[in-house]
Amino acid sequence: MTGSARGENGTPGRLAPLLTEAVATAISAAGGHSGGVYLRSSTPGLLRLGVLAGLPGSLFRPWWRVHVDRRYPVADTYRLGVQVVLPNGTETMRRYPQLAAGLPYPFGSLYVPITHAGTTYGVLTVLRPAVPDVAEVLVERDRTVQVAERLGAALRRLESGGPPVTWDDEPLCVRSPATSGSAAARVAGFSWDPATGEFMADEVLPALLGLPPGRTLTCVEELADAVTPDVLHLLRQTAGGKPPSLPLHVRAADGALRLMQLWGPRVPPGSPSGAHAVGGVVLEPGPGAAADAAADLLPDAVFGLDRLGTIVYANERAAQVLRRPPGELLGRALWDGVPWLNQPACEEYLRAALLAPTPVHFHVRRPPHAAQHEPDPRSPDGDWLAVSVYPGPDILSCTVRTSDRVSDAGSPPTHDSEAVRTADALTAPVYRPIALAIALTEAVTARQVSAVVMQELLPAFGGRRLAIYLLQERHLYLAWDTGFPEGFLTPFEGVGLDAHLPGVETLTTGRPMFFDSMQELRTAYPGIPLDAEEGARAFLPLIASGRPVGSCILGFDRPRSFSPRERSVLTALAGLIAHAMEKAQRYDTEAALARGLQQALLPRRLSTHPRVETAGRYLPGTQGMDVGGDWYDVVESGNGLALVIGDVQGHGVQAAATMGQLRSAVRAFAVGDHTPEEVMRGTNHLLIDLDPGQFASCCYVRLDPVTGLARAARAGHLPPLLRDPDGHTHLVDIPGGMVLGVDPQAQYPMTELRLEPGAILALYTDGLVERPGGDIDDGITALRVALSKVGARDDRAAGRSLAGVADRLTATARHTADRPDDIALLLATRRPGPES
Repeated sequence: MTGSARGENGTPGRLAPLLTEAVATAISAAGGHSGGVYLRSSTPGLLRLGVLAGLPGSLFRPWWRVHVDRRYPVADTYRLGVQVVLPNGTETMRRYPQLAAGLPYPFGSLYVPITHAGTTYGVLTVLRPAVPDVAEVLVERDRTVQVAERLGAALRRLESGGPPVTWDDEPLCVRSPATSGSAAARVAGFSWDPATGEFMADEVLPALLGLPPGRTLTCVEELADAVTPDVLHLLRQTAGGKPPSLPLHVRAADGALRLMQLWGPRVPPGSPSGAHAVGGVVLEPGPGAAADAAADLLPDAVFGLDRLGTIVYANERAAQVLRRPPGELLGRALWDGVPWLNQPACEEYLRAALLAPTPVHFHVRRPPHAAQHEPDPRSPDGDWLAVSVYPGPDILSCTVRTSDRVSDAGSPPTHDSEAVRTADALTAPVYRPIALAIALTEAVTARQVSAVVMQELLPAFGGRRLAIYLLQERHLYLAWDTGFPEGFLTPFEGVGLDAHLPGVETLTTGRPMFFDSMQELRTAYPGIPLDAEEGARAFLPLIASGRPVGSCILGFDRPRSFSPRERSVLTALAGLIAHAMEKAQRYDTEAALARGLQQALLPRRLSTHPRVETAGRYLPGTQGMDVGGDWYDVVESGNGLALVIGDVQGHGVQAAATMGQLRSAVRAFAVGDHTPEEVMRGTNHLLIDLDPGQFASCCYVRLDPVTGLARAARAGHLPPLLRDPDGHTHLVDIPGGMVLGVDPQAQYPMTELRLEPGAILALYTDGLVERPGGDIDDGITALRVALSKVGARDDRAAGRSLAGVADRLTATARHTADRPDDIALLLATRRPGPES
């Protein structure tokens, strides 16, 4: 953690209790069984899970980090500042297929932004039982919003006068509040710096530890005396970089049970040894049963897990079947107490039982070398166990029995009547091909494809560096890179296919190349330039339908080996990336042609008049493969000027073609000096006769440059904005008619207004003011405020032309990477005349 956890802003240990208490309160308020807090990190664009309540952190490692640009509810909530309510698995699959691919279970979830005073700190999320409709969780959502608002205010106070609140460590995993109606757990934090001896603790910690009123804790020895001397040893161990993996069960002075979680900085290999600052949190768990003692009398093997995966009960038969003494089971995580259950398939089933209420049944092979027992001579390869997990509000009840895998093939299936899967059917990143494939279907450009690979592929395998090269005219050119030192990849730019380099030879041979360490790479390619990182490397060929596309390089910050299954998965993912890149290259070529066509349809220059200054801007949408139908124009009409803006419904070449026809029609009517009403009626009839299957909106203003008198008509378009010379900016009330192309009898009444010298008239399309999840009226208001600030006459007198005003009004949109719609803007102002 940054700031509070390490004492950088003078409030050691305060961040973790704040987050823990907020999550516990939100879970209770929303009727959930688990939840967490994501906070911004010191890495731009990356959210990290700060606290996870009610779930084992190790089982949910792929979701510890989320990039803000991913199509995940947490990312959307943070990026857009909106609440996301997913009542059930079906709605999750419809709206967020990537999340559903990784967690395909029937559960509901709530996501609320943590904000205060315009700053977004993170996202508060609660997982809860599924319900049929979103309306059934609106009250719970509102309660969660209140918790998030209080947490945002507390985080604001915490960082006041200090560094920003961020989270850069692994998540703190705590138990969720008991579901038996008890109040949320009390929680307190503390910190200890062994180098200086400084010890700081929350004021409520002494009372939480059962100490007399008025007693304070001033040193770490007093903390140890209050619980158990063993804590001092664990604190020193944590300071050395080895914190305990599970919360500690300690006793308060009054004998009550307390839970203590310790954490310290991760110490990279090779860093100087020594003690580091330690943080901790103590919490009072709610009452909860471990298991019924009568289970000891059952002939079946029965054991219980709490929601952090800790074994809290095991009868004698369970110890026999699991082949572990009871003393090595109780109080330990399942995957630590029974190591041969630490495999991806078992993790998948445990996730299902923790997130959904349906019992889970699966088979797992018990190895013949299970601890403290001789192999069964009748089963030299190990035997099968049938495992059933029955979810509960606080405890997961598990039964185990020996099984004939063949005869038990018809045993109870998992969720939704899925066939029982063997435990070796899954690998840790097995769902990544699914999630990556879903994400790649939404990626259009080569840059978007590369970003998806960075966000989905690197976290799955622990990679830190990525480079993607694309093939052009028998040479490889860098399309994307992240994590490599600046300038390191420059010598490899544009290398030919005859170069003796792994990134080239993986493509020419079609075989992936894996190097467990840089020493292996040096041996295979002596003299090759290498960066300073002594980690593993993977070189993957990008080949689509037998055609070479390029190569992908993955870098890891430490040596590692690649299992056969990981090599197979990475090779399969390389094929997905290659097909997506090939599609993206076709898109880039086709889009360039389409954009050229569209730009040809827009005016190269606007008609001018000595008394009128105009400025127009057009920004194409960046999402999707199609061009749009927005346009603007300025046309000489009699002794005046016609100002026109319009938007054809939809996107694509058809929309652009329709736009070109409408622009030509409006110009023809304008040159004929028709009234705005006649122009709208004539264009409407033309569009109906053309019958392109599309409609369009339009706003037409005929301006007299000398008098400033303007007559306007509107066909389903947004009303213009007018900034008076004194700075007051308002919407122009123009009674609008129906959009063009629908009703041949539609009427378009005219409205008169006057444009004073120095005033600015702004015509715009909805792409400039509409935001996903936001109200368009709020967008119009924001544009009105912006125009009032940038359109002052003294600003323009200082050298800011009307073109500069247009640039400033579209600046935010220009720097937005993903614009969902086209944007058109047309500004006009009258210059002062001799009479002024």
